[in-house]
Amino acid sequence: MNRTTRFALAAAMALAAAGSPAPADAVETVELRFATFNASLFGDRPQALAERLKTRTDEQLKLVAATIQAVRPDVLLINEFDYDPSGKAVEDFLFNYLMRSQHGHNAIRYRYQYTGPVNTGLDSGRDLDRDGQTGGPGDAWGFGRFPGQYGMVVLSRYPIDPARVRSFRKFRWADMPGALLPTLADGESWYDERTLRTFPLSSKAHWDIRIWTRAGNIHFLVSHPTPPVFDGDEDRNGRRNHDEIRLWADYVSTDPGRNGYIYDDDGGTGGLGDGELFVIAGDLNADPNDGDSHPGAIQQLLSHPRIQATPTPASSGGEESAHRLGGANLVQNGDPAHDTAVFGGNSGNMRVDYVLPSQGLNVLRSGVFWPMSSEPDAALLDASDHRLVWVDVSAEVLPLRDPLPRRGLGR
Repeated sequence: MNRTTRFALAAAMALAAAGSPAPADAVETVELRFATFNASLFGDRPQALAERLKTRTDEQLKLVAATIQAVRPDVLLINEFDYDPSGKAVEDFLFNYLMRSQHGHNAIRYRYQYTGPVNTGLDSGRDLDRDGQTGGPGDAWGFGRFPGQYGMVVLSRYPIDPARVRSFRKFRWADMPGALLPTLADGESWYDERTLRTFPLSSKAHWDIRIWTRAGNIHFLVSHPTPPVFDGDEDRNGRRNHDEIRLWADYVSTDPGRNGYIYDDDGGTGGLGDGELFVIAGDLNADPNDGDSHPGAIQQLLSHPRIQATPTPASSGGEESAHRLGGANLVQNGDPAHDTAVFGGNSGNMRVDYVLPSQGLNVLRSGVFWPMSSEPDAALLDASDHRLVWVDVSAEVLPLRDPLPRRGLGR
């Protein structure tokens, strides 16, 4: 059996697992759970995470895996998972942790995965943060101590065709019309012209990943914009965060004049076609009510006519945490039930992680995995300072014509 045949059989099995044929007079639907989780799986040097993943005893990895097993997403984005070009790190996470019961939760298997290079830790050769030195993490195209730190991974129970993934990692910030490029107090550009000829918009990466389901393609649009902090009055990180979020807002616009400027790493241009289904996911590092985001950053998505921003995922544990920790949480404007991360100090808890389905998908349920302190799974919260966010959607099953990618699966 050749590679293509093996893939076709595996993909057909995954599609069939969504349900059996319905009566001719019934409308059959498929349900899927999409999720995002900033799992804080990053090391302080290259291969540090890969080395931890070779064992089966790392407690943080067990907690991360148990969290995923408890929620059981069909399609999951993991932020802050160091990139390993060999793919071995992802395989070890699957085999050594997810496919083994953790903290009383059943093992889970993801047949399909996608990961790729990111901009974090890639040395620019320039003094981007203007501290008088070059070569530090602040002078990388995305903040990082080594290439691939804070990377991204997508896991799926449904087929992914890696040959059709659109990556926008190399899209230049200056090529966005009306980009919020930072300036000094006198109006001079923070970055010189030579730097802007190379400077990428994406601090990690932006990927459009097609998930093959019985309802057709669902585009999983994933990213991890830079935090809007750790800068000065020029607000270079806040402005970049705003425009990283804007890229998806423009990409899913039905107006070709709004997204015609976008190009991917292979030279393809334009945005997502009208009528295409999608889910935007990631740690977007922007709270709609609190924090230091550039004005209107996340509202570009929450108020987008093509996006279903409600119902807002919520938890009881988030409310409990805000009351228990107090401090900044007591003066915030946002509903603590919607928080997704614990930052402490002067920041408090915030909503920064999102799963946003498109119009055309029926939103069934949603939530933030944040158990109350009295619940058994509360111990899993030590995995990360972020919480896993999930949304259940359904869509009408399409006639089975040619749903399978024509080229083989990647890792």
